Amino acid sequence: MSRPRRALAVVGRWLLGTGLVTWRYIWETTPLHRAECRGDEEDRPPQLRRDAIDDRVLLVSDGYGPMFHRRFRVCIAEADLDPRQLMDRVVRDFEHFVPSEVVAVHVGEAGTGGGPDVGDELLVEMPGPWNGPVRIANRDNASLTLVTLRGHLEAGQVCFRARDDGDLLVFEIELWARSSGRLTHLLYTHLRLSKEVQLNMWVRFCLAAVTTSGGRLVDGVHISTRWLAETTKDVDGQRSRPIRT
Repeated sequence: MSRPRRALAVVGRWLLGTGLVTWRYIWETTPLHRAECRGDEEDRPPQLRRDAIDDRVLLVSDGYGPMFHRRFRVCIAEADLDPRQLMDRVVRDFEHFVPSEVVAVHVGEAGTGGGPDVGDELLVEMPGPWNGPVRIANRDNASLTLVTLRGHLEAGQVCFRARDDGDLLVFEIELWARSSGRLTHLLYTHLRLSKEVQLNMWVRFCLAAVTTSGGRLVDGVHISTRWLAETTKDVDGQRSRPIRT
């Protein structure tokens, strides 16, 4: 696709797609159980593999403003897939789970026939002037961890995981992130615009996981948000000097 056509596609997705997602969000009938509170030391992000970190990576400590620790969880009854099979679908067909009217996913060259693996990168095109470049920092049978790269509106990491809980299949998305700069901090923390767009995207991701599993949703989507006040120290414990973008 040529650069002008690509730009028009991005603008179209930004204007029309965001309006459609907002409309769907307003009329969403799925129960959303939301809880917010101040966090503590237990909310700091887990350490990443050292071989997944380089100068392009945006760790939580490279961000701006408060750190948000968010968790999205759904419980699925009568699923046709087990945790490993569901996570395999997430890894191999990530774009299937995101709202296509707003988000487009481009996957770099995968090194193996088993789909993207550790070190491979994805570009998530989102509404607004930002894209979401990320790198796979960890992948196993039950989880997938992505870390943000320079150019992303956030600095941090996100983990997708699936597990059994008795007769239920549980799917979770857990994020640790700060805004990547002052403008995104304004949109996310004060105007709450980016925060609500992100919430809608991850809720849609969870509901797509329910549909893909072949099961049925139990008790809606549970959303937990905890935050740590703005800090200048290395909250990751992985970089002695933050890289500012």
